[in-house]
Amino acid sequence: MVGSMANPRLRSLLWWRRWAKKDWAIAAVGFTAVAFALTLLANSWRDEPDSEITRPFHPITASDLVELTLLQNAKARGALCLDGSAPGYHFKKGFGSGANNWLLHIEGGGWCNTIESCSWRKGTSLGSSKYMDRKVPFSGILSSQPSQNPEFFNWNKVKIRYCDGASLAGHPENELKNGSALFFRGQLIWEVVMDELLSVGLSKAKQALLSGCSAGGLATLIHCDDFRRLLPTDATVKCLADAGFFLDEKDVLQHWTMRAFYHDVVILQGLAKSLHKDCVTRMGPSKCLFPEEIIKNINTPVFLVNPAYDFWQIQHILIPEASDPHGYWQKCKLNIHNCNPSQLEILQGFRGSMLKALNEFQKNKEGGMFINSCFIHCQTWITETWHSPSSPRINKKSLWAIGTLVGMS
Repeated sequence: MVGSMANPRLRSLLWWRRWAKKDWAIAAVGFTAVAFALTLLANSWRDEPDSEITRPFHPITASDLVELTLLQNAKARGALCLDGSAPGYHFKKGFGSGANNWLLHIEGGGWCNTIESCSWRKGTSLGSSKYMDRKVPFSGILSSQPSQNPEFFNWNKVKIRYCDGASLAGHPENELKNGSALFFRGQLIWEVVMDELLSVGLSKAKQALLSGCSAGGLATLIHCDDFRRLLPTDATVKCLADAGFFLDEKDVLQHWTMRAFYHDVVILQGLAKSLHKDCVTRMGPSKCLFPEEIIKNINTPVFLVNPAYDFWQIQHILIPEASDPHGYWQKCKLNIHNCNPSQLEILQGFRGSMLKALNEFQKNKEGGMFINSCFIHCQTWITETWHSPSSPRINKKSLWAIGTLVGMS
């Protein structure tokens, strides 16, 4: 944690607001000084820069494991992973008071922006269902344990696997041009997954929450209003993006690294059709892939969870490898306690950019946010950050309290 570095005025700042017309909702932005073990970060990183690979620290039981389901009519409808295999999801049926409530979580896993990177990706679980685990643990916001997940434990819960490399937003126009046997079908995957879930009960939802981590959080923002449109008009529908607020920020060498990367993703996989038309017309599709622009056009209530010192963004947007050829930042970007004063000042500037980008969203009375100073990436699906004695807290409120905000209680 780096709460001790935060501006005291900002650290204690808390916005209280109404969510929809409910007076029980809260939107919080602040900084926490809770001692959160950095070893969590060391165990939550691998070469795929955005994947959900942290294993929950609580003991896994058989009831935590949920089977993979492959889409039944994926091939017939052309909804394919990068390698042409059928996409999949994991589904845990709700019960009791949660039988008609649904929580969908879109897996994270970065993006591919070139034929080479997509070709490599199709040989992993992030590009092919052939490599996906057949059973995965449901923890954090997906947990079925009341003690770990008081609000959502008995809801219908779905984890949507991520295998398209473009936040479920790609289109196939460029497939035949590259001659690489890659399938850019993210938008179709989204549509077919929704159709299948609607057929097994989602169409009767009373409450529904679309959530996602990282690239899955970006997918959540892209598809939020469409999710609302698919559900009954009398259902309460909201969206939660966890570590999905990626910044359009220069790196330490003053290069627009992330902007160039997103431009390549948009062009390669034809994302423009999945983005807001007015934004695309005014600013171009690459700019419209950044959440700062996406949230301006979302009508459904949105809740944002993000660390102000998001370690994925620090390592790939602020300090990508190409911007640090001599390794000056190597120790700092892996562990914030190793940063020198000048490096900390730059990181605080990045935090400032995050808050500035969220400035307009603060006025949104239909939504809210939980922004802490943890040096971490995704937080909602990990037990230790979602609901445990060491969970991050802002003004004594831990992350799991979001359940009472986006839920119905």
